[in-house]
Amino acid sequence: MTAAPDPGLERLRILAESMTLDARAVPFYFLRHGQTAGNARRIFQSPEEPLDATGEAQARRAAQALAGEPLAHIVCSDTARAQHTARIVAAAHGLPPQPRASLRERNFGALIGTSSARVDWNCLPEGGETLEQFVRRTRDALADALRAPAPVLVVAHGGTLYVLAALLRLALAPALLANARPLRLEYAAQAWQASPLLAPPQDGNDSPNIA
Repeated sequence: MTAAPDPGLERLRILAESMTLDARAVPFYFLRHGQTAGNARRIFQSPEEPLDATGEAQARRAAQALAGEPLAHIVCSDTARAQHTARIVAAAHGLPPQPRASLRERNFGALIGTSSARVDWNCLPEGGETLEQFVRRTRDALADALRAPAPVLVVAHGGTLYVLAALLRLALAPALLANARPLRLEYAAQAWQASPLLAPPQDGNDSPNIA
């Protein structure tokens, strides 16, 4: 039996698909940050949430997978977890990551610190962003990042990847949303495709927990 689509994620998809993203039809890369204690506990996180030991190991594994890729520019969210992940990857390429606040995860306002196990993306968090504000900000941030010299690596969040996939009309299996699993995105046969550069996590931790 097929599960019913999540109403919040379905609205995110509809909002993103009503917009356009100028990705220049050239290959680029996306990497969600490594795991944090907040990910493991499934809580909404602040920008200061750091990687945990597992997240650092995941970032090093992602760096090995990306070491042979022809990266020309690395753009990342300015959150602590994304910047740390980006620095680990960047070391093999001699590229200074470019942090940008516009690539942050959605601001969930008063929900930060509470459980995200059953997140409703369509919620209206006090002191936070509406879903439409988040999708539009993320679209603009991705468009700006992809104007950098190619190939570009974007290091950001699970929510960022949800928006990116919808903008590119991509269906993402849950495992592709796992922490620190680098994706190569390329345009072929009139459609965007996402190719993982790492095998699925061996610990079964492939759930798209909130970034």
